[in-house]
Amino acid sequence: MAGLAASFGSGAMTNPIADFKKADAILLTGSNPTENYPVIALQMIKAIQENGTKLIVVDPREIEMVGYAEIWLRPRPGTDVVWLNGMMHVIIEEDLYDISYVAERTENFMALKEAALKYDPEFVERITGIPAEDLRMAAHLYAKAGRASIAYAMGITQHAFGTDNVKSIANLAMLCGNVGIEGGGVNPLRGQNNVQGACDMGALPNVLPGYQSISDQDTVRKFEQAWGRKLPPKPGLAVTDMWPAILEGKIKGMYIMGENPVVSDPNLKHVEAALKKLDFLVVQDIFMTETAKLAHVVLPAASFAEKDGTFTNTERRVQRVNQGLEPVGDCRPDWKIICNLSEKMGTFMNYKYPEEIMEEIARLVPIYGGIHYERLNSEGIQWPCPNWEHPGTPRLHSNQFTRGKGWFHPVEFILPDELPNDEYPFLLSTGRVLYHYNSGTMTRKVEGLNAIAPEVITEINPVDAEKKGIADRSMVKITSRRGEITTLARITRRSPEGMVFIPFHFGEAAVNLLTNDALDPIARIPEFKVCAVAVEPAP
Repeated sequence: MAGLAASFGSGAMTNPIADFKKADAILLTGSNPTENYPVIALQMIKAIQENGTKLIVVDPREIEMVGYAEIWLRPRPGTDVVWLNGMMHVIIEEDLYDISYVAERTENFMALKEAALKYDPEFVERITGIPAEDLRMAAHLYAKAGRASIAYAMGITQHAFGTDNVKSIANLAMLCGNVGIEGGGVNPLRGQNNVQGACDMGALPNVLPGYQSISDQDTVRKFEQAWGRKLPPKPGLAVTDMWPAILEGKIKGMYIMGENPVVSDPNLKHVEAALKKLDFLVVQDIFMTETAKLAHVVLPAASFAEKDGTFTNTERRVQRVNQGLEPVGDCRPDWKIICNLSEKMGTFMNYKYPEEIMEEIARLVPIYGGIHYERLNSEGIQWPCPNWEHPGTPRLHSNQFTRGKGWFHPVEFILPDELPNDEYPFLLSTGRVLYHYNSGTMTRKVEGLNAIAPEVITEINPVDAEKKGIADRSMVKITSRRGEITTLARITRRSPEGMVFIPFHFGEAAVNLLTNDALDPIARIPEFKVCAVAVEPAP
């Protein structure tokens, strides 16, 4: 990933959303945009219907976008590296790759070739279940397109080896010369509002704002001088590493802002045990969430409509947010709460308005250097934008990669952390439905949305349902090594045989009681998308 560090390290799209309409082909994998990203899905559908863009869908579930696809590959969950290497095998063996791009803009091609040539289509079919000829057809569609885009989301990243999946996607895009061009790119779709902005501002354990490394002494000195405080010399912990640290007695207190891990994190019994062990827990949120109920102190925060500021969306676009309502009751904007707390702890943050904070960001964060409130019109600005005169950057890596040349990372297939057996014969995957958002903190308070999607439902294939004696709309018990829940069943061919799908919005039957907290060794992301479960009719 070194060649694409500026975008993949931050999870940002290399290309603007509008570029989907300029693509000759779109490879969509590990994402269900009609339910998770409806605006982006609309752009893709328009590209297909109006411009003749060819869509390749790779997903174990029969998502709605399959109906628009030229071809649908249905791999077994957790086998993404295999089919990606298989596509590259076909493209390299048949000389369909962009030879001049690879020669001029990349390095380590021979190592990639050696790895990919082991994954012939027949081998891929045995591991993934994708017919060899379908794999060849998908490889031809992608490689022969003049401009091809890849879009993916958490179906790719939320695995014990999700980083390998992303590296493989980067390999495929560079192999065919699709990075740095209009209508191409590698485009991870962000899962929540302003996640991009939070990461941009340093809400990661190993970087300061703007992805500036905590190990770079010049960078550290710059921030120390600006803030008047010494910074810790070591990276912090990823949130998924904090739970075991609490249980080991290494962390005594925690401050949680706008997050509901009691519903959204994997292996919830583990998470809840950790939170209950803390000496002091502060939760800052707009509603009394399941997590806030465990807190010693709850700080009521203002909602997006009650404050000024900016959001940065999935295409790196910084946009203004203008206050429309006065905060309810004792609620305050997050920045004011943080400043007030900081003052009580002995460090004065003398900001009077959010704009002053934005000006500090422009001074300290090079990719935000030219982003100021008075420049943020209705369209916003895409970073990197280094100075006042710069218009922003719609596409990354147009001339060269961050490191100069893009680096191919050969990746070998590693099995998921947990596989089915006689006791737990099904694979469980989690995700979202159109009508709810994340842990349901906001959407489940909307009467109309609850009327449409009132309860958690387990999708199960008709073949599996018949074997288990499960009727449609009957109650089923789902059990993993970590817990059990009871839900309604929906008999549907959307999920393949041997797999069940459950959305994670519903705290009263939280699917994350079941999920595996095995972590990617690099990104520390949990394996939400593959865990072994048993499915039985509920008593």
